[in-house]
Amino acid sequence: MNTTARTGTAGKTTAGTAAKQAATGSLIGLALGDALGFPTEFNDVPSILATCGPWREMALPNPAFVTDDTQMTLALARGIRTAMDRGPLTPPGLTRPVRDEFVAWYHSPENNRAPGRTCMVACRKLDSDLPWQEASQIGSKGCGANMRVAPLGLVPRLDTEQRAGAAQLQAALTHGHPTALAASDLTARAVYLLSRGAEPLGLVDQLLSYADENRSRYHAKWLGDLWTYAHDPTPRHFIERGWDECVAALTTLRSALRDANPETDPCLVTGEGWIAEEALTSALLCFLLFPEEPVTALRRAACTSGDSDSIACLTGAFAGARLGADAWPKEWAERIEYRSELLTLGALWDA
Repeated sequence: MNTTARTGTAGKTTAGTAAKQAATGSLIGLALGDALGFPTEFNDVPSILATCGPWREMALPNPAFVTDDTQMTLALARGIRTAMDRGPLTPPGLTRPVRDEFVAWYHSPENNRAPGRTCMVACRKLDSDLPWQEASQIGSKGCGANMRVAPLGLVPRLDTEQRAGAAQLQAALTHGHPTALAASDLTARAVYLLSRGAEPLGLVDQLLSYADENRSRYHAKWLGDLWTYAHDPTPRHFIERGWDECVAALTTLRSALRDANPETDPCLVTGEGWIAEEALTSALLCFLLFPEEPVTALRRAACTSGDSDSIACLTGAFAGARLGADAWPKEWAERIEYRSELLTLGALWDA
């Protein structure tokens, strides 16, 4: 694994983060990965290679359309912006604007990119007077929970509890399984750490330590009585199930990194990414194989046998958070769909 430190990498200060434009880099990277993986999703690697040629030379589609992954990331980002314009981030302050944005996405004519069934069912129920916990799909831990969570690792002025609670809440609006909540928390945490200058070499251990510290913590203020919709005797039992599955996935990733072969389909090692913990670890594997080569990491993620667009969008979010806006080729960044809104949000949070 290439773990050479990047010269000029921003430090852990807010000023350093702003200088490298971590938020802009992460959001653009997410959308680029999404667009690169859009045509390859549902295909096996031999089919992708037959269509696209050598994976290290994969070209960005033209036009560079994205999927529901980027659309829902933008919906969450708009909801966060609205909530924070009104004051400090709180559970009720976040829930209503994000719920409204998810419902607006559900009804949008642009919601035609093969969205996940869980998101569609939950958003239909959110478009009602039901408590959001009744709309949540309590048995689903699909990657729709964390494919969109990157903004919560990028927004400034959040403390650890706010970031974790908000990451789990936004997941729970659609995907109520405890593993979806824990994986979303970990994904936001990874984006946050990388945007603040964390080195790739120690990232997995940092995430495992974070999981251990939070294993038994149920964010009741943010999640309310969500746990009662499952079959667990206590909220602690409920949330521990999720963290334990994520720890198992991260442990597999840590072992795989010792002798990972970049020419091997990452999904054969860390899973196909249809579920939240596998989307996290497969994306981390692609990023950590090429921490100094963000475009190569995106191409590796897009040339996978699983949920290629979600794996690649998270890979782009991680790489962009660490390396900043200059990580991406100008000719790619200039033609990504929703570019104007991605840049506006990135500039807001980089300021």
